[in-house]
Amino acid sequence: MTFAYVALDASGRKRSGTVEASTREAAMQAIQTEGRFVLEIGEDRHATPAESSGKKGRVSRSDLALFTRRLADLSSAGLPLDRVLAVIAEQSESATLSAITQEVLQEVRAGKPVSESLAMHPRYFGEIFCQTLRAGEASGQFPEVAQRLAEFQENEVARRSQIVSAMIYPAILAFAAIGVIVFLLTFVVPRLKPVFDQIPDLPASTKLLMGLTGLLTEKGLWLVAVLIGLFFAYRFWIKTDAGAHARDKFFLHAPVFGPVVYKATVSRYARILGTLVYGGVPILQALELAGLAAGNQVFKKSSDMVENDVREGHAIAGAMKDAGSFPPVLINMVAVGEETGNLPMMLARVSNSLDFEVDNGIRRLMAMVEPAIILVMGSFVGFVVISVLLPIYQAGDVVK
Repeated sequence: MTFAYVALDASGRKRSGTVEASTREAAMQAIQTEGRFVLEIGEDRHATPAESSGKKGRVSRSDLALFTRRLADLSSAGLPLDRVLAVIAEQSESATLSAITQEVLQEVRAGKPVSESLAMHPRYFGEIFCQTLRAGEASGQFPEVAQRLAEFQENEVARRSQIVSAMIYPAILAFAAIGVIVFLLTFVVPRLKPVFDQIPDLPASTKLLMGLTGLLTEKGLWLVAVLIGLFFAYRFWIKTDAGAHARDKFFLHAPVFGPVVYKATVSRYARILGTLVYGGVPILQALELAGLAAGNQVFKKSSDMVENDVREGHAIAGAMKDAGSFPPVLINMVAVGEETGNLPMMLARVSNSLDFEVDNGIRRLMAMVEPAIILVMGSFVGFVVISVLLPIYQAGDVVK
């Protein structure tokens, strides 16, 4: 159950909040363990479904990144982990994440490690997250490993935010272009159809324009149904292994944006692998998890090949070279890391270098997309104007 309480902290200030516990006495004990004196406590009957029924809502990537950053900073400051979790639960802006942290706190106070307690919520804390923290707990480097995880998640959030921000203006342009095209084909051109019907020999462009207009006005619903069907068929197809592999292979080798996707995938793979190795995760398990988290089936298969070769005793750099999907810069830096015994640092340098190239690539792509959309829209409007004016000029010549 969820209990709402009012308590005095160590400085004598009143604090209010909520805590999850099986009984009222357990809730009071949990609050007192945090060094607070309970003034009022009672069951919170206005708790949200995420807090009371166990049906928790969504947690954004930025909230998880902030959770990890606070976990890293507070543990680096020397606070006990139960106190760290209590502070995070109180400060979290997400009600769902606050409720989850309270549950994790109860498990930690019952004697479970933080990584094991977080692993009880796989919807929010993935295997990579928990495995890395588990290795940090085993090696005694929990704050350092948490710092690496926080940096990784912050980079992921920053990259997604950059892409979304860069796509806003092109998306508005594309929406406006589609709106203008639909308006011309469904509202303007149909009103000219009676005029064109009286002209015996229409130009080819005008016939094409009238055909497009008829397709939208007479069979528009069928066209929408076909597009929706193709969308769901595509969604079903990419859920299969063959479909996902074909899609990811296309994205990696596409002419314009393929190099950017390739570098972003390699950067993510290298950063995840470096974080796991730094945390003390065994190299075979780190290769497996990095392949799963790379977000690309082509890289996953290549990572599986590297894992099998390393299991047989081969060097990581040599196995990556044989796999064929890894760029020379990553292979060479991994070779240097193996020779010097500083593989995590080399992987981090590769990732940082590729991130710089990806940022530049995204800016160039956005600089190309905006004029391309304007050019397409202008070309279609010009096509409509020419297709409308040509029959009029022809009719004028006939009259003369």
